[in-house]
Amino acid sequence: MDCTNKLQVIVGDATIGVRGEEFSYIFSGARAGMESLVRDGKEWLYRSPMPTFWRALTDNDRGCGLALRSGMWIGADCFIKCVGITVSIDDAPITVPMAPANNVYGGAVPADRAAVTYVYETITQPSTQVTVKYEVISGGDIHVQVHYEGKKGLPELPVFGMRFVMPTCADRYCYEGLSGETYPDRMAGGVPGTYEIKGLPVTPYLVPQDCNVHMQTKWVDVYRSTVLDNSCKESKESGIRFWAEGGKDFAFACIPYTAMELENATHQEELPPARRTVLTVLGAVRGVGGINSWGADVEPPYHISAEEDIDYGFWIGGVKK
Repeated sequence: MDCTNKLQVIVGDATIGVRGEEFSYIFSGARAGMESLVRDGKEWLYRSPMPTFWRALTDNDRGCGLALRSGMWIGADCFIKCVGITVSIDDAPITVPMAPANNVYGGAVPADRAAVTYVYETITQPSTQVTVKYEVISGGDIHVQVHYEGKKGLPELPVFGMRFVMPTCADRYCYEGLSGETYPDRMAGGVPGTYEIKGLPVTPYLVPQDCNVHMQTKWVDVYRSTVLDNSCKESKESGIRFWAEGGKDFAFACIPYTAMELENATHQEELPPARRTVLTVLGAVRGVGGINSWGADVEPPYHISAEEDIDYGFWIGGVKK
């Protein structure tokens, strides 16, 4: 990690900007999340990243009635309330100001690190909270720490993680982890290695469903050459890396659809045209079962209890050259 260059922190009207050489980020109060992530002149966010709790139902999920037990997590995935934002510069807390109070800063504040923490409350009954902390260090790498607060009485989770929607479709992605599509109870055939996937393939199940999850991932690089700026006639391919913290690993999926887009299609031809890249970085994944599709549930070790805390973290930065 390059820690030689100071960050420039800009305190705006309900926004915190962080910039440096070849990167700039905006953290928004109004959007309740990271609003912009620009690296090498390319925007990598179409929507603010948010906690995700739902995956599109698989045939086995439908057969064992997961939706009837855990359906409230669909609502939590679509709608979530931000109940708190805190900011610190070089570990010193500051008030998130509204204009004109932010004018006291005058201009960019040099710093070695800046952190913005969002606390979200779910619309489940009972409700619970998710805390997401973004810490930017000198050089531009972003450390993301995610905490889910377990709450007694909540039904099991299908997944838990963070969803990043990128403006255009990726050309390809590369990762270090297990080969093929893997889930916690479907990893025996996965071979550790480094793999490149062209485009954003979606497994062509008769009924669209969750797919292309990759377990035990060390890092994933996503490459795009297209942008939404119509004035840009040419765009070179550039990439962004998500990597696990401290020798741990995570799971991820990189496809052109959100869980809701998959959920709303009953056949492949009902899927909308692919326009975005949807990268979910997951700290917990429910197994998919497969004993049968007419009632057998996932084996007990592969459930995710919503009554227990979940903590995980990862980094975001440039592709390592």
